[in-house]
Amino acid sequence: MPFQSADPSVVKSITQRVLLNAWLRAVRAPDTLPLLCDFHTEGTADERADMMGFDVEGSGDAARFIITQEGARLTTAYGNEHVDPRLRTNRYLDDAISPERYAGVILSYRACLARKRPTYTVAEVTDADGKDVSYERLLLPFGRGDAVEHIVGSYKAISIEGGFRLHNLMGVTAKAVPVVTVRAVIDRRFVPADRPASQDSVELI
Repeated sequence: MPFQSADPSVVKSITQRVLLNAWLRAVRAPDTLPLLCDFHTEGTADERADMMGFDVEGSGDAARFIITQEGARLTTAYGNEHVDPRLRTNRYLDDAISPERYAGVILSYRACLARKRPTYTVAEVTDADGKDVSYERLLLPFGRGDAVEHIVGSYKAISIEGGFRLHNLMGVTAKAVPVVTVRAVIDRRFVPADRPASQDSVELI
């Protein structure tokens, strides 16, 4: 499934929409990348449990992603609780997850680098009890000029069936391989609206 051009309304999660709005506010001029230092949210420690930060090393298909922050729920979802917390950062993403899973997620990161705009994906997966879970990934690029230097990611697991087992949901020994149902690059022209960030504050032009 190729990445489709989309507007911000493609993002389902309210929390991820708030993060996208914060990214939009950080953009200083059309068709530029925002600086990470201009990205301000009112996120809580609980929200950071679903987020990751990366420094980008290299470019194009050869680029690698150095983990600078790893949320606790992401550690659980990928079955990495055995890793010493002190060693969960300052390592490459391709070393942190299995080659099988890396092959499935790297397309989102490369699209984010190439298009220099947020990418959003939804994958359907089954937990250990057989419940259907939607796993939503939003990647936000930051940098100077034409180079993406940092990526902030938000990852949400949601099930219409209620509670589900997060442990190893996306790990290599998970019960089912994720099936991607949405691949989008949020690159249609937009500007932040003059409304509170907690609302759907995106206007299309």
